[in-house]
Amino acid sequence: MVSLFRPSKTSPRLERLHQLSLFVNLTPAELQIVDGLLHERDFLDGEVIFDEGEEGQAIYIIASGEVLISRHEHWDAARAAPAGGNDPAVSHPRRRQGDSGRVAQLGPGTFFGELALLDDSPRSAQARAASPCQLIVFFRDDFVGLLDTHARIASKISRQLARHLGARMRDMALTVGAYHHLL
Repeated sequence: MVSLFRPSKTSPRLERLHQLSLFVNLTPAELQIVDGLLHERDFLDGEVIFDEGEEGQAIYIIASGEVLISRHEHWDAARAAPAGGNDPAVSHPRRRQGDSGRVAQLGPGTFFGELALLDDSPRSAQARAASPCQLIVFFRDDFVGLLDTHARIASKISRQLARHLGARMRDMALTVGAYHHLL
């Protein structure tokens, strides 16, 4: 007997995308629609993906390789001064103008630059390839178009994005709380 219904084969790329928290709630058909909006880009070791201060235009998903996220810190005497005054007995680590601060090193399956899907604010950090890498790029204009044409899919992605940002904010609050006694 000939089977009229075959299990659909999913490409390795779609399987990889579905494993990302951003797309985990999408059906295979929804994921194919999103996949049609994604672009691949290769970066060389050390190549800048985007600079701090640039307008954010896309979210990046790491397919292979590693990406370093860093900030160029600007020393601000008013913000750096300790709350209790300038007691020389208390050590307060400060960055000098021109210092660069490593924020994170990310690997395959992670994404960064996600705020670009929400607004066109300047990037808060620099992203640089820490090794040769392949990134999947989802541009804000394509996401906005998805909101117009497939609101349910865009809503699922937005919910996951909100969860991700909320988790990051909680982690940052815990980190700041853990080091608050050093201020």
